[in-house]
Amino acid sequence: MENNKYIRFLIFLVANFLALGIGTWLMNDGPRTEWYLSLQKAPWTPEGWVFGVAWTSIMLFFSFYMTKLSFQYEFLNKKLLSAYLIQWFLNVSWNYIFFSQHLTKLGLVVIIALWLLIGYFTFNYYKKMQWYTLLILPYLIWMTIATSLNAYIVVSN
Repeated sequence: MENNKYIRFLIFLVANFLALGIGTWLMNDGPRTEWYLSLQKAPWTPEGWVFGVAWTSIMLFFSFYMTKLSFQYEFLNKKLLSAYLIQWFLNVSWNYIFFSQHLTKLGLVVIIALWLLIGYFTFNYYKKMQWYTLLILPYLIWMTIATSLNAYIVVSN
C-alpha cells in the first residue's frame, strides 16, 4: 500500500508539470512579445524569473496536497476529480487566452474562476486536510497576485 502513495504522487506530479509545459507552449513566447512588453503593468509585477520559481514550487506542493487529498476519498472520486480537471484546464487555457490571443478580459474571467476553484480546494477540504492545507496556500496566494496583475492590465490598457 505504501507504493500506492508514490504512484499517486507521481500521477499528480506528471499531470501538474504537464499543465505547466502545455501552458508555456500555448503562450507562445508571450512574456517576451512586443504586445506584452508594451502593456501598462502593475508596479508589483515580479521579475520574469519569479514566475518560473513560483509555478515550479506551487505545482510541487500541489502534487503533495492532491496526493494527500486523494487518500481522503476514493482515488477517482467524481467531485474531486472534476474539480481537479477543471483547475487543470483553467490553468492551461489562461496562458493561451491571455498571451496568445491577447484577450485580457476573458483571461481575467478565467483567472478569477481558477482563483475561486483554488479557494474551494483550500477551504472546502480544510477539515480533512488540516495542516496539509499549508501545501495549497502558495497556490492560493499566487493566484491572488496573478489575478491582481491581470486585473491591473485590464483596467490600465
